[in-house]
Amino acid sequence: MSHLIKSLVVTLSLLLSTTVFAANTSYYGSKFHGKRTASGSIFNMNSLTAAHRTLPFGTKVQVTNQKTKKSVVVKITDRGPYIRGRILDLSKAAASQIDCQLCTTTMKVLSYGDGKYRKE
Repeated sequence: MSHLIKSLVVTLSLLLSTTVFAANTSYYGSKFHGKRTASGSIFNMNSLTAAHRTLPFGTKVQVTNQKTKKSVVVKITDRGPYIRGRILDLSKAAASQIDCQLCTTTMKVLSYGDGKYRKE
């Protein structure tokens, strides 16, 4: 993929994801605990992280459960979810803070990460 096309895709995904919107959110936990994420870091189900399809790695997002009104700030460290209709996969710790196994959330980008792969 050329640099120009890649830049356009990233820019478009950033513009689309800066608004606050409601979507289905799920969580992932013990099955992936200790395994490497798409960003290169090791997944820890007890840390406040999430998977998103397009946001740059390191992006911080505020996620609010629409039913409970509880919020959590997570860092994007992985890619997914790959189930139609879902926007985020939260770590088990993040999901438990907002009482979410499968819930409707709003997502607000607080800061963008640099998107770099990090082997930690």
